Amino acid sequence: MTSTTSAPRLEKITPGNFEAATGIRVRPDQEHAVSPVMQSLAEAYVHPAGVAWPRLIVDDDRPVGFLMAFFDIDWHGDGTVFRSGLWRLNIAAGEQGHGYGRFAVESVAAEIRRRGGKQMYVTWHPGPDGPEGFYLGLGFRTHGETSGGQTVGVLELG
Repeated sequence: MTSTTSAPRLEKITPGNFEAATGIRVRPDQEHAVSPVMQSLAEAYVHPAGVAWPRLIVDDDRPVGFLMAFFDIDWHGDGTVFRSGLWRLNIAAGEQGHGYGRFAVESVAAEIRRRGGKQMYVTWHPGPDGPEGFYLGLGFRTHGETSGGQTVGVLELG
């Protein structure tokens, strides 16, 4: 992390930090691969309570990123498969490469474990400019599954 006096933390999105959260912007070359924070917050609003878990990533009172996890989402929409994982990860352009993405993934994994989950899912846009190397480097594995044209990765939390 960049700060030596504090550790990054997650904050619930509130009226007090809403503008900071929606001001998080990834690098221009990444915009095609992740939805803006505003869209994520809108999606959180339209899902049943408890499914979406949006959080601002803050370090030394500086907003550095945004994540949104999902818990027990009906993966196929038919009531047969329920999964939990990382839905969105937006690390601010100037804050990338300082460990905040890893912190975000580890935080979501810890929350899934706390809720009794054994696996964590994530999807990403395939391609050379996508985040595949990041997720595979953290231990996610692929099994040929896709969702909406994105690669599905799973991390065993046991």
